[in-house]
Amino acid sequence: MLITVFTPTYNRGNLLPNLYDSLCQQKYKNFEWLIIDDGSVDNTENVVNEFICHQEKGFKIRYIKKNNGGKHTAINLGVQLAEGELFFIVDSDDSLPDNSLELISSVYLQSSADENLGGVCGYMAHHNGDLIGHFVKTDLFKANTRELQYKYNVSWDMAEIFKTAVLKEFPFPEFDDERFCPEDLVLFQVSRKYSLLVFPSVVYFRDYLDGGLTDNIIRIRMKSPFASTLFYSELNKEHIPFLAKVKAAINYYRFKFCISNKKQETLISKFWIWTLPFGYIMHLMDKRNVVKAKN
Repeated sequence: MLITVFTPTYNRGNLLPNLYDSLCQQKYKNFEWLIIDDGSVDNTENVVNEFICHQEKGFKIRYIKKNNGGKHTAINLGVQLAEGELFFIVDSDDSLPDNSLELISSVYLQSSADENLGGVCGYMAHHNGDLIGHFVKTDLFKANTRELQYKYNVSWDMAEIFKTAVLKEFPFPEFDDERFCPEDLVLFQVSRKYSLLVFPSVVYFRDYLDGGLTDNIIRIRMKSPFASTLFYSELNKEHIPFLAKVKAAINYYRFKFCISNKKQETLISKFWIWTLPFGYIMHLMDKRNVVKAKN
């Protein structure tokens, strides 16, 4: 099997039918749909069971429910269970164009034997068809995640499809009582070893819904400070512009102040201690905004 379409979900049973319909419309059929339910308490299980009972569209559906641990823990489990050579994360509130998997397979098979290739990368659009961002190039090119952000100035979401074996090399860290880990933490680790083959086609439809991770990202990072500080410390060590390193250091201290155990080892060089006051100011602003939001 070439592709595992992987969906981590939590209380999004009402949104899954749209994604299911888009998978049924795929022209390419050599894939499975693996759903990891991160402890939903809505009707997600019943919705998926209906899909499975009426499945006649030529692809396999697997559903596993686990205790709530956050999206990153669902991804870790999904990577271990995936049967596909490629691992394509598609969130429950998103969908795919009907030629998405066909395009992905066609591009990937051109260079699948390249040991330095970590996967392929296409573009996203909103469900109304509007492209998210713009095409960096009109032909195929290789770049890693870090290069996309800092060389090609990609500041928008892209559709990254990784080799499953590559993701097995770089699992997400899991911290007790934390439900969030930035996906870029793993993407940057992957980028140190592997490149992606980027192609100028839309393979993913996404809209940004209220109440999602993007909408509440600061509050979520505050509740997962170990993962957040680890991410910014790793970002600070990357070969990125100096100003980006400064921002990473400030954000490192910003979320370090959320850690109750002040004995936590400092993860960045002492050189960056001068950014601590700026991080503290950001931390105070975050706390004030959280209080205002509650009121």
